[in-house]
Amino acid sequence: MPSTLVHVALAGLLAAALLREDEFGRRAVGVVLVAAVLPDLDSFVSPFLAGAHRSLGHNVFLPLALVGAVAYDTRIRDRSWLRGRFGPSAPAVAWVALAGVAVAGVGLDYVTNGVNLFWPIHDQFYTLNGRAGLSNQRGFFQTFVDLSPERVRTTETLHYATGVDPSPGAEPEHVERVFPLAWAGWQLLLIVASAGVLAVRCARER
Repeated sequence: MPSTLVHVALAGLLAAALLREDEFGRRAVGVVLVAAVLPDLDSFVSPFLAGAHRSLGHNVFLPLALVGAVAYDTRIRDRSWLRGRFGPSAPAVAWVALAGVAVAGVGLDYVTNGVNLFWPIHDQFYTLNGRAGLSNQRGFFQTFVDLSPERVRTTETLHYATGVDPSPGAEPEHVERVFPLAWAGWQLLLIVASAGVLAVRCARER
């Protein structure tokens, strides 16, 4: 399961890659990093609403609503609130922050443990996981799209353990609360790479 630190690391790489010179800065990067963490705030609701983690903040409707709000403000309104409040670079930073929400926030969980993509309209967790390749005997093959999953996972049958809500229901008095930092080698590599890239980008901007 990707930790918050891993989500932030991927968002940092997005910020370094997508923000132009006149947009890049500590404040702009900070906005993108915070945006990537927003979906995981649903873990704080999980103790009160069963199955909220990976559902409440991890569906497609959150990014779509934010895209609609930013598009309306920057493309349709006569005067953009974002530009007026935060300056001319604000719309660009907002779009990169949305990439942080969709890719680093929701997307990263989607390709690892799964998210409840269409909650609350449709209660089922989905995971983008599989293989794709070319074979000299089979040609192109893939297992990403499976229209007949073996089991259906819903908020009633699936609980994602977090440091906030380690297990379903009431917690024992001395329950262990684990807040992961890096759970695999690729996650540690991503964290180190993101820190290095942002450091170099900041040094160049100075």
